[in-house]
Amino acid sequence: MRWEEARELFPNQFLLVSILNYHYEGNKKIIDEVAPIRPIKDEDANKAFFNAEEGTLVYHTENTDFVIHIRKDPLMKVRRI
Repeated sequence: MRWEEARELFPNQFLLVSILNYHYEGNKKIIDEVAPIRPIKDEDANKAFFNAEEGTLVYHTENTDFVIHIRKDPLMKVRRI
């Protein structure tokens, strides 16, 4: 499902999603299609974000675009999605 559709089904809340399709634009990873797994309560969002498995992510549906900014800082540990 497109991110816009997920936003309509789960308005104004955190959502755990499986990332199905994406593309890169410079240093940004643009998520095109997701499979919603479940909504996340606001108070549980931080824990769910850091415990998300590879290929999944917690993101808030208030955001019109699903964008991940890619950092290439060698001192940071980065987990690829």
